[in-house]
Amino acid sequence: MTIYSLYIFDRHCDCVYYQDWHRTRPVRTPADDRPGVHRLAAPVAPGARESIFSSSGPGTPGVPTVPPKRQGGLPFDEEAKLVYGVVLSLRNMVKKLSGKDEQFTSFKTAQYRLHLYETLTGFKFVLLSDPSADSLRFVLRQIHTGPFIDYVVRNPLVEMDSRTQGIDNDQFRAAVDRHMRNLSIFN
Repeated sequence: MTIYSLYIFDRHCDCVYYQDWHRTRPVRTPADDRPGVHRLAAPVAPGARESIFSSSGPGTPGVPTVPPKRQGGLPFDEEAKLVYGVVLSLRNMVKKLSGKDEQFTSFKTAQYRLHLYETLTGFKFVLLSDPSADSLRFVLRQIHTGPFIDYVVRNPLVEMDSRTQGIDNDQFRAAVDRHMRNLSIFN
């Protein structure tokens, strides 16, 4: 199984943190980039998948390959808005159809599974994984109660309600990366 990416949204619906592990297409930086939200990834490996939504892989010998388009895909801010929009829409639909006591925790398609963990302070942790993965809500809870509390909430240098800057903390990024790579389902 594969873990693709992690988004953290604040109570203002802004993406304050992003990290990916198996994304092969580089993120297009938006014009109004928030510092600290994401880091530019290393160059794409040749023959790798274009995105989690593409089933293309290494080329077949003797079959001509089409060169990838330059700067294809959405800018990061648009992608984050779409992810948050899916979360918000499905959460509201679940509340209307099932009542106030039900929670939206995950959503599965043929290409990925979206996992959601919401905190009492309004932060939303969203994890995209392989569709065959079981619920990873416990992983999001561990990230919240571990590295997030230790390196973000307890850090006096991090402004929690900043509308201009994301979570720019190398220790938090390293702790999240280490936590995810130590999971048995991480590929």
